[in-house]
Formats: sequence, C-alpha cells, structure tokens
Amino acid sequence: MNLLSTISILFVFFLLSGIRIIFEYKRALKFRFGKYIKILEPGFRWVIPVVETIKIVDIRVITINIDSQEVMTADNVPCRIDGVVFFKIDNPEKAVLEVEEYKFAIMQLAQAALRDVCGKVELDTILSKREEMGKNIKTIVERETKVWGIMIIDVKIKDIQLPENMRRMMANQAEAERSRRARIILALAEEQAAENLLAAGKLIDKSPSAIKLRLYQTLANIASEKNSTILFPFPEEVLPRKTKEEE
Repeated sequence: MNLLSTISILFVFFLLSGIRIIFEYKRALKFRFGKYIKILEPGFRWVIPVVETIKIVDIRVITINIDSQEVMTADNVPCRIDGVVFFKIDNPEKAVLEVEEYKFAIMQLAQAALRDVCGKVELDTILSKREEMGKNIKTIVERETKVWGIMIIDVKIKDIQLPENMRRMMANQAEAERSRRARIILALAEEQAAENLLAAGKLIDKSPSAIKLRLYQTLANIASEKNSTILFPFPEEVLPRKTKEEE
C-alpha cells in the first residue's frame, strides 16, 4: 500500500510538472531531446518532463534603446546620437533558430546603421530631418532582420548631443536670426506708417476744413495740460475757407 501511494504521488507530480500555461501574447517553441518539434499556441499545454522543453517568445512590440553613439557628420562635426528601435517577432521559429540573441543582434545592427546613416549627412540635416534619418536606419536594419522572422516597426532618433562650442554658435545664430526678423518687421511697420501719413497729408491738402479740424484737435490736446497757454500767431480768418465743392 505504501508503494502504491508513493507511485501515485510520483505520477501526479510527474503530470503536474509537465503543465505549461502560455499567455495570449506569447508563443512557445517545443523541443524534444533538443530537436525542434512545433510551436505551441496560447492556452493550457502539457509537455513530457525531462524529455521535452519549451522556449517562450513574446510576440508583442518590443522596444530596444540604441546606446549613444559617437558620430562624425559629413561636415566634420562630432556629436553623440542615441535612439530607440521598435520591433515585433513575426516568425517565432526563425527568431529562435536563426539567431542566438535577437535583441542583442538588433541593437548591434541599429548602432552600426545609425553611425553609417548620420555620418553621411551634415549636422543641419540630422537636426531638421530626424524622421527621415530614422526611416533610413529602419530600412538598413530591416534588410537583415527579415531572415530572422523579425519585423522592424520603427526607428526614432531621441537625442543629439553637440559640443559646447557648437551649441554656443547655434545659439548665437538663432539670436541673430531673431534680431534680423525683428528689424524687418520694424522696417515694414515704419513703411506702412509713412504711407498712411502720406495718404492723410494728401487728403488734408485737398480739404481746408480738414486742416481746421486737425488744428482744433491739436489745440484740444494742448489744452488738456492745465498750465498751457496757447498763442495764435495769426487770426483764424487766415486759414483756408471751404471751397465750393466742399459746400
């Protein structure tokens, strides 16, 4: 009886040790004595203990940071650039069987591609066309990873670190550009004001009544000061009279 109980317990333990739960966002590669058998779909699965093993693969979108790389641009400006790679395993079988560590391999490819792409263009292009640089890196990396069953979703350039002297030069350039735009706007405003004054002068010249009205407005402004004294060097009759056309 004790022997049967021991055998029963061992058998139950044997069955339980082979139970595997595979989540919906994962796939499992089944191996028997080290030989690949098939891919196990999500759900409750059982493998033969000791004889069979599984390798779990996550099929969600995975993110890998591209470590900061020292890059010499086409216009001989040294800078450090980092980024991020978004990829997804499209074929778990190839991702496990074709490459040893696919994450490490993708990171190495992305670093090399980043140096290659950014080293062929000038600094201004990198700063203004990050999206285009990322697409070029993605194309290079994806060309290699397709045979591994891995799909590159996107590559983004995150940060560009410039030397201190270069940052100062760019800040001075930006300040000079803002000053130039301010001077242009001021010049346009003065031009418009001069045109308006010229138009107003021509209109006043055509109407003696407008001249008198302008005079009265000026006197009213002067009279607003309590201590002001207004002297007329000539009588009001000297001012131009209304023409027949105005009447």
